Amino acid sequence: MVLSEAEALARLEELRRQRDALERQIADLLLYLDLGRRLGGPSVPAPAAVDAAPVAATVAAPSAQPPARPERPPAPALPDPAEDPTEEAGLSETVLARRYGRAVIEAALAALEEAGRPLHASEILARIAEQGFSLPGQDPVAALNTRLWKRSGPGGPLKRLGEAVYAPADAEEG
Repeated sequence: MVLSEAEALARLEELRRQRDALERQIADLLLYLDLGRRLGGPSVPAPAAVDAAPVAATVAAPSAQPPARPERPPAPALPDPAEDPTEEAGLSETVLARRYGRAVIEAALAALEEAGRPLHASEILARIAEQGFSLPGQDPVAALNTRLWKRSGPGGPLKRLGEAVYAPADAEEG
């Protein structure tokens, strides 16, 4: 099979989009599994230790991106929102987790507005970690990137400008 340069570039771009979609799906599933475990959902045996590192390494191999570094120290943990005495006593853990997720997005938006320029997810994480926020999983940057990516769609508060680079949505329109 002989491809022209334009055809090869188009195929390469298509494969990259497919890889990005797979990476987002993997990150979503890992985030949901971790959140389910944290919220004490029904105990489901882990199928042969769901580990993101080998999967991510095989998915990311074509672009020669380095795999996630597991030796990274965990982000400082924020006290569990369920233990916050100011919260209403009758709220479920799911509602509290959603509120925490919205607070993470609001803190990320504040960090972007404070910076006055687009930021990479790792820069955003560093800024919101100073405020006491933390994200679950072996790779908190990937967890934050997933959350930001989900909120960067049409009508969302964020714009995705590149690989894990975000700005407030209104910053691009002006």
